[in-house]
This record gives sequence, C-alpha cells and structure tokens, in this order.
Amino acid sequence: MAIITLLTDSGDSDHYVASIKAKILSINPGITLVDISHRIAPCDIAHAAFVIKSVFREFPRNTVHLVGVDSIGGKDDALIAVQLEDHFFVTADHGLLGLISEKNHQSMVELNAVNPVLTTFPERDVLAPAAAKLASGVNITTLGKPMVGFKKMMDRQVKANKRFIAGHVIRVDAFGNLVTNIPRDVFETLSKGKNYTVQFGGEKFRKFHTQYHQADQGDCFVLFNSLNLLEIGIYKGNASELLGLGYDSVVNIMFEE
Repeated sequence: MAIITLLTDSGDSDHYVASIKAKILSINPGITLVDISHRIAPCDIAHAAFVIKSVFREFPRNTVHLVGVDSIGGKDDALIAVQLEDHFFVTADHGLLGLISEKNHQSMVELNAVNPVLTTFPERDVLAPAAAKLASGVNITTLGKPMVGFKKMMDRQVKANKRFIAGHVIRVDAFGNLVTNIPRDVFETLSKGKNYTVQFGGEKFRKFHTQYHQADQGDCFVLFNSLNLLEIGIYKGNASELLGLGYDSVVNIMFEE
C-alpha cells in the first residue's frame, strides 16, 4: 500500500492542502494520504521537526513524508528528496532533517534542478509530484540531481552526569504540557539507588507519576510520556500558562549521593 503523509504550515482555512492532495491523486489516485498536521506555526521548523520525529517511524517502511513547512526557505535552500531510515522525505533543505535523525541518509537528490519549474507554490508543483512518484515505486535517483548531504540544524543536547541531568522544554503541546528533551533511559541509568529532585521554575518534585490522572485536578504531574521523554503538566490545566514556562525553559534533575 502506497502511503504519503502530509505535514505543512498551510493551516486549514485555505485551499493549499486540498491542492497538494489533488496533485498527488491526479498522478496516482490509489495513494493513501495521511494528514499528520497542517497547523504548524508558519515557518516553525523546530515544531515541524518535533512532530515528524515523533511519528514517522510508526509508519511502514518506504512511506513517503511530504514536509511542506517553510517550503520557500532561503534563496540557497534546494528542494530535496531523501531516503532516510528506510523512509522517504520530500522537503526543503533548510535543516529540518538533521533534527529528526542522526543516521546517515541512504540516497538523496535535488528536485527541480533540471528544467526547473518556477512556482510560488512548491509544495504542490514540486514536492507533491515527487512524493507521488516515490509512493508509486519510482526510483529516487531518477527524480533529480544527486546530492552529497543535507543541511543540519543542531538541537539542544541534554547534559548529564552522576550528579544531575540538565534539559530543556522542546515543545509546549496543545494541552499546555511541557515536553522536555530528557529521555527515560538516561534518567533510569543515572538514578539507580539515588534520591532525586526534579526542578523547573520555582517548583521541586521528588516523584514521578505513571499516568496523568494520578494527579488531582489542578495539581502538577511529572512523568515520562509515550515518547519516553520527561513531561510536566497540570492535570486538566495549562502548565505553560500557570507555571510561566515555555519553549527552551530549563528543567533539571538533581541526584543525591
């Protein structure tokens, strides 16, 4: 089954997403289209990277992911097709792919390099046809000019030793919960046999929840979520607003020797 996922910053109040889908289906009406989100903030590459990184591996191998976020990009940002971790991505070469995987790509081409199409809507006129062809079994190497590598943005890294883990909020979700970059496995390795304190803003917590509803309504919870990342929230409340924390806020875990 041919699958193309769609992730854009086009919103849902205009014709843009429907036009992208129409182009794909005009090439191959048998393709299954899956909307990941069209409500990425305009040109918010960090948000787009978080969303696609969180879900792309759950799709079958050879799924094609059309990432139409900041597709115009900078004047030197090419439109590219990349095979990475046995998935295909069509997007602009603006650094997003470096945020979703540390593995080497398997194949990569520059789209629209030969007889380029001049367009103000590259998602429809360049990315959609490339995605449709990939999903239809066309070899990626026939779609454009070979490239050596793509641009890579560097994400904030967790700092960790036997005394502490220092991380940051990397996403405030739709519930106002604060998702951090602190992974469960790092915490479990360093916390064995130790007492610990989770510190954020002016708050300190000394235990983790395993479910959201273990906190009373209006109370704060700290847990590892379905992505195995430390998450802070207020049960049936907005933690970002009530705690005054947001993207890039510092979250520390201190260990007692």
